[in-house]
Amino acid sequence: MQALKTWAADQAEEDAMDADHRHLWQQMITHINETDLSGKQLLDYGCNQGGFLRLLHQQKPFAKAVGVDLAAESLEVASARIKDEPLEFLPVTALEDYKNSFDMAFSHEVLYLLPDLDAHAALIAESLKSDVVYYAAMGCHADNPQWERGVEIISAYSTLLVQSYSLNDYADAFFNAGFSVSARPYQFDGFVPLKQDNQYFPSVRDSLDYHTTHKTLFRFEKP
Repeated sequence: MQALKTWAADQAEEDAMDADHRHLWQQMITHINETDLSGKQLLDYGCNQGGFLRLLHQQKPFAKAVGVDLAAESLEVASARIKDEPLEFLPVTALEDYKNSFDMAFSHEVLYLLPDLDAHAALIAESLKSDVVYYAAMGCHADNPQWERGVEIISAYSTLLVQSYSLNDYADAFFNAGFSVSARPYQFDGFVPLKQDNQYFPSVRDSLDYHTTHKTLFRFEKP
């Protein structure tokens, strides 16, 4: 895929993503089966400005993590925000140098922007060690009845073409790459944050349904 300056055409949209996604990243961390990540090397595919890995390290410290993204300016922001965390942020093409390197991988709402799911599954398989896991969170899918509206909204500012994959499409790509596949509803714990005049979720019911029913966390296990 071609390198980009930013994922979103509007930098303000980029900057708002950390705050909007933080509660979702937190729920993803809660659902991780593995409790001890010390000594592990992790991958975040589609890291944007690095917020997920920083939050994860605060709660489950790891030895090292690499975040990769297509957007050069987002990677610059992510690198500038590193404090004392063992983080590195690189273009996606850098994964060519990380064969069989990672003990675990993550992505959050990234796969719907990829033009070739089979190629992505193969790349992840090459990057992971044996007997490890890739967690991928997806609310952007054709089985979500709210997705038609989501496509229109995201397409208005995304610099990448929005794909309309089903949950089966995501699962099949990883089955075909030799992974074991499992999934669970996100089932957001606690209160769901609401926004007035939310273009993604016009009603409170829309927001509740997305967080508790439609958003899905995949667990792809490489043998």
